[in-house]
Amino acid sequence: MDTIASFFSFITTPVSWVIVQFHTVYGAIFGPDTGWAWGLSIVSLVILIRICLIPLFVKQIKATRAMQTLQPEMKKIQERYKNDKQRQSEEMMKLYKESGTNPLSSCLPILAQSPFFFALYHVLNGIASGKTIGVINTSLLESARKAHIFGAPLAAKFKDSADTIAAMHASVTDVRVVTAIMIILMSASQFYTQRQLMTKNVDTTVKTPFMQQQKMLMYVFPIMFAVFGINFPVGVLVYWLTTNVWTMGQQMYVIRNNPNPGSKAQASYLERLTKHVTHHGKVRRRSERTIVKAIVAKGRDRNEAERKFINALSKAGLAAQADGSVVKSEAQAVAETEDGTAVTTAPARRQQPKRQSKAQRHQSGTKTSDGETATTSLEKSDEPQDAKPAAAKQPQKSGSGTRSKAQSGQSKGGPQRPKSPSKK
Repeated sequence: MDTIASFFSFITTPVSWVIVQFHTVYGAIFGPDTGWAWGLSIVSLVILIRICLIPLFVKQIKATRAMQTLQPEMKKIQERYKNDKQRQSEEMMKLYKESGTNPLSSCLPILAQSPFFFALYHVLNGIASGKTIGVINTSLLESARKAHIFGAPLAAKFKDSADTIAAMHASVTDVRVVTAIMIILMSASQFYTQRQLMTKNVDTTVKTPFMQQQKMLMYVFPIMFAVFGINFPVGVLVYWLTTNVWTMGQQMYVIRNNPNPGSKAQASYLERLTKHVTHHGKVRRRSERTIVKAIVAKGRDRNEAERKFINALSKAGLAAQADGSVVKSEAQAVAETEDGTAVTTAPARRQQPKRQSKAQRHQSGTKTSDGETATTSLEKSDEPQDAKPAAAKQPQKSGSGTRSKAQSGQSKGGPQRPKSPSKK
């Protein structure tokens, strides 16, 4: 560890300078030799570094989104080369290269802050050895060696001997209890952060090497922190525990407000968004508008949660637009009652007429003006032939049988209407 830290000695001076500046502020409040002053200085260093890494974190999110868009293509490659794992891996790498994505993008924040981590380790190791380093002079060195965090010196390690710990005016029990608790919390926070990503923010419908990599990291990183943690000074454990808590909170915010498509987090987010939009009748936030816009652009390629969202808006009389806004649907009729309240009524569905058989089309029931049913027939009537020459020549239409029968005075099975007397 000392050899690796020496490679980052070029950044030791800036890191030590930042710690000293924060120590000056907190030392005026809690006292210069207290563990609060030095511990909060390390925590503030972490927060400052993570704020500077926010653009890199945004880039990581975009890279993860790009990986999600490749999920259908990955699924096709898996189905095509399911019996040839080597060819499947080659096609996956080719797809990554063509799309410009990187499966290792999730490690970018860890790699970016590694120099600061090793520089801080180099500073604390110098404090433990009683050597001035960076901008930490002799007086600051003595102050840092006196600082204790819950009874454990800032530069003490879990594996330090009793004589080394006694030289820092502390007991072995206090050092090992504090360092063990911090190692457990550090490993647990790392495991929960990775598990949260795997269980809530990953499309579980597609099995890809990216998912296998994330699953491996979920177990590898906590074990690595537990193994190397026994060699970390207490100050480094404070640094790493703080950065893990920051990462966990930052990821929880992203998963809740900007989840990956197809994940469980997206289904929960769209349920909340549905209630919000149907209640207010519009999309308020810009981030929500961006998500709605992406869902509309997918068209038929929407997943199940996205289809439920669009259908829920339709039932509420709303329609999502291409720009991400939501407007009232034209197919929804809105009526007002006497007291002025709006009542939304869905348009009635048009009922298709039942299909008639051939016999029913030849013989259809009609009603006369008296309400009695009259039936058209192809049989010849008993009237004289000269009584209906005009009616016979005209083609009969559907629904016109009653009218023709009424003109001829013919009604099957009913009384004959008397003929009007002819004028002479």
